[in-house]
Formats: sequence, structure tokens, C-alpha cells
Amino acid sequence: MRKILLVLGVLIVVSIMVVVIFKPEKQKIEQESKLESRDLTVELRVNGATYPRNRITLKPTGRVEKVCVKEGDTVKKGKVVARTSSSDRAALIDSAENAQEREEFEKFWKSTPLKSPIDGTVIKNNLEPGQTNSQELELIIADDLIVYANIDETDVKHIAPGLDLKMYLDAYPDVKFEGTVEHIAYEAHAEKGSGVTVYETKIKPIGKPKMFKSGMGVVITIAIKSKKDAMSISNIFIKEDGQKKTVTVKTGTAKKPIFETREVKTGITDGKFTEIISGLNAGETVVTLSQKAKKPKAGGRAG
Repeated sequence: MRKILLVLGVLIVVSIMVVVIFKPEKQKIEQESKLESRDLTVELRVNGATYPRNRITLKPTGRVEKVCVKEGDTVKKGKVVARTSSSDRAALIDSAENAQEREEFEKFWKSTPLKSPIDGTVIKNNLEPGQTNSQELELIIADDLIVYANIDETDVKHIAPGLDLKMYLDAYPDVKFEGTVEHIAYEAHAEKGSGVTVYETKIKPIGKPKMFKSGMGVVITIAIKSKKDAMSISNIFIKEDGQKKTVTVKTGTAKKPIFETREVKTGITDGKFTEIISGLNAGETVVTLSQKAKKPKAGGRAG
């Protein structure tokens, strides 16, 4: 009996000597905000690209004798952009025994001018004097750069010719410019890769940035719905559980806050802020909370 009592005594002493306490820490506010009014706009974002409205490719025949333009040059219709020689002319010129004879041959048999058929800008030019006829040689002139976008059939209801929209280049996201929808294709096509049914849409850019070049990616934003003075909060305060949406509301006093979980009904959202239709009153504070367990504390010897 004494041994049993001794063992029990030791166990009691050990349990008293080391006491580990796990106590939840008071809820700590991470972020808070009030229900306030702000203008909200729901935007549709579509990817597009810059391409010429009219693209003319000039391919020289024979040998290139002279190149009169460079990429980026603006040309008028009829301007000579290069001069070429047929194989016979090139052979005659090359047979000249001296500079004087060559000059006489050139006066007798003029080189052939390669002219621009439109007003536009040279967007590609890989011609060099001395090059002979090749499929790779070309000089491309574009009359106007516009934006082409493939609009999903489910979104085409949001656009119409004459609609104003905003855009920016993938390479320069901080440079914003505007545009106007010019034309929406009457016939849809399946987009390569995804197979999604889309309608090709042409958009005329307004106030093109200086860095605007053919083949650049463009992000197009279309305002499809907006609401002024919408009572809203940041999306970070809204929790979703299926169809149910809740927020944590702070009431009580500064020293003794009370946190209440409340269900809310939401309206439109711009991706950052969401309208609150019911469940929350103007001026009420919503919060996000953190809760951690305290580190274990060792108790002392009982005496």
C-alpha cells in the first residue's frame, strides 16, 4: 500500500511541477474598413493585336540595285522604294570594262523602279543592293495600323460599332489609349487551339502611342456595366461558402470590441470591390481576424 501511495505521490508532484497551458490568444484585427460608396464598373477584358488594315507586300524581280527607303519611313503612293535590274540588264552592266562604260550602259538601259501602290509606312524591308530574286526578299507597306480582336460569341452582345473602349499594349501596360469599334464580322469562326466560336472585330485606335508597331499584343477593356455611389467593401472582407456570403462586423467599443459574423447579399463587382445590397449598414466596420495559440508555458514547483 505504501508503495502504491508513493507512486501516486510522485505522479502528482510531477504533474504539478510541469503544467503546459494552451490558451487561445485574443482575436487580432488584421485589416478593417467601413462600408462606403464608390463608383463600380464591370469590365470585360479581351486580348487583341495590332495589324495593318491594308498590307502590301512588294517582291523585287531580278537584282536589287538600290534601296530608297528604310523601315519606319512614311511613303506616298507612287514613291520609288527600290530600283532593280533584269538578269539581262545586270549582265550588261557587269560586262562594262570601266566606270565610263558602265555609266553609258546605265543611261542606255534604265533600272526598273519599284513603287509603292499606297500611302503608308514601311513596316518590313530586308532588301539590300546586290541581292538577286528570292522568295525571302520583300518590302512590306501598311497603310494604317488597327487592333484586331476575337470576341467570344457569349460576349459579342456587349459590343457594337461605334462603342468607345480603352486599351493598352502588353509591352507598355502603363500607356493607356482609347479606341472605337469599327466593324464586327457577320460570320463567326472557330478560334485555333480552343475551338471557341468567336467574331473578328476591328478597332480603330485613337491617339496611338509612339511605340505602336505591327504585331504587338493589346489588352482591351470594355465597360459592360457600371453603378455610381455603390455601397461597397473590398473583396478581402467577403467569405464565400457555396452560395452563402458572409462578413465579420466589428461592434462594441475600442477596448472591448465584439465580432459578429453576418450574412450579406451582394451586387456588382469590379474585381476589387463588391456592392453590398443588404446585411450591412453604411458606416459599419468590417474586419479580417487572425487567431493564434500561445506558446506552451511551464509551471513552477508547488511549495
